[in-house]
Amino acid sequence: MTTDAPHSYQVWASISPGGTAHVKLEAGGLDFDGSALGNPTLPGPADLLAAALAACLSKNLERFSKILGFHYQLGRVTVRLERQDAPARIIRAAYLVEVTTDEPEERLQLLHRNLRKYGTITNTLAAACELSGELRRASPGD
Repeated sequence: MTTDAPHSYQVWASISPGGTAHVKLEAGGLDFDGSALGNPTLPGPADLLAAALAACLSKNLERFSKILGFHYQLGRVTVRLERQDAPARIIRAAYLVEVTTDEPEERLQLLHRNLRKYGTITNTLAAACELSGELRRASPGD
């Protein structure tokens, strides 16, 4: 029996009075909103969580296109999170993956099953909240 060693991820965050914050990642970094009132010019923590889900789905679209020999011209991901206030938490996450491709419908569904089953962020969110999603074909002009 083989076991994979767990992967680890580490980031570093700093915040200044007033709420402008920065997170340093292994590769790069970004500013985010850490203020109490909200800064509409910067992403907040929930935006970053939604972005993580979109990034996971996008990365796995590319990954499984190679594994499955799935040909596509463009992939787009839309994510929506719903938050409740008391206690504060994300209660629902939904996504739409649109793929411009000539692949048959069965291959689209196979791709979607793989995106759902093998995504680190999709599996994590599915364990923490209601997660729903759809993968559909997009027309080249969309």
